Amino acid sequence: MTDVCIFRKIHLAGAGRTPAPTATGGPVPRAPRATLADVAAAAGVSVPTVSKVLSGKKHVSAATRDKVLEAVRVFGYETPRPPSSPRVGLVDLLIDGLGSPWAEVLIRGAEQAAARWGFSLVVTSSARPDFDLRRWIGTVRKRGTDGIVLVLTRADQREIEAIEELLHVPLVLLDPAGQRDPRISTVGATNWLGGVMATTHLLELGHTRIGFIGGPLDAQCTLDRYEGYLAAHRTFGIDPDPELTHYGNFMVSGGKDHGARLLGRDDPPSAIFAANDLQAAGVYQAATERGVRVPDELSVVGFDDSMVCEMLSPPLTTVRQPLDDMANEAVRLVSEELTHPRGPAGTRIELATTLVVRGSTASFGERSA
Repeated sequence: MTDVCIFRKIHLAGAGRTPAPTATGGPVPRAPRATLADVAAAAGVSVPTVSKVLSGKKHVSAATRDKVLEAVRVFGYETPRPPSSPRVGLVDLLIDGLGSPWAEVLIRGAEQAAARWGFSLVVTSSARPDFDLRRWIGTVRKRGTDGIVLVLTRADQREIEAIEELLHVPLVLLDPAGQRDPRISTVGATNWLGGVMATTHLLELGHTRIGFIGGPLDAQCTLDRYEGYLAAHRTFGIDPDPELTHYGNFMVSGGKDHGARLLGRDDPPSAIFAANDLQAAGVYQAATERGVRVPDELSVVGFDDSMVCEMLSPPLTTVRQPLDDMANEAVRLVSEELTHPRGPAGTRIELATTLVVRGSTASFGERSA
């Protein structure tokens, strides 16, 4: 499963330049200092739009932003960065669940990375019933932080913008929900390729009716893994049955409920690709309740390569996404933004996924009668 947004606050201030000498050695008369109005007129936009561009606001089109920055360059308008605020030695990790094996790996990776880059990690779960985003932002503002890593599968753009505008620190989105904003930096895994590998593995084993159990539809990783599932079918010249596609909740319960529906069909699939390991574990439960043996009568593939895989019997074939490395990259980007605040926004880091074959998949031709 999840897509580093870096917020820059730049104070607008003019600054005179030392006049260059003329050919005869005398100074060139100082040109009048450019104003925001000059830049706005040259770019054909309003002064507030120029201010938005220079302060790093997101609600400006790429074409308008380019025109403004070109006018800034031509006029030599100075936008010096104010002295950095003192560091407090903390990075915040806001995550929407703490109990899953997936979350445990991420937290461990983030904690190790924070120590490596000279920070202590503060972990907050947004899944608490009493969690309030505004109150959390107020708490963080009061004590201070050097940056934030968000792992919120259901975060919306308004929440992200609220954190940006009120905290003004580097902000990293890890495996984010929703469509990716190209102006926001993120860290994730090659989810599409992982979906291709999982489905290709099953197709190569002779399975032609393969169920897919995704997570929520507003999670980008669900869409990417499903697109990989479809692409693998196209490569084999097979049209997947749309009735075999279900969307769960990334929890064991989702895998069990949708697995039961798939296995209860008159024409059940011979294999199921679950979009995460917890839902794959739920498919195991549904299969056990119906006396369906894995992998003799049903092949199952998961996604994540969490500790759940080795606990299941048989051990789960899955797609490994390097969660610890993803967490490390997110914290590294926070540190990099603090050190190089003028670096480019919109960075997208995707780490490679790999297929890990264990005992939960078998050739369709080798299934027991």
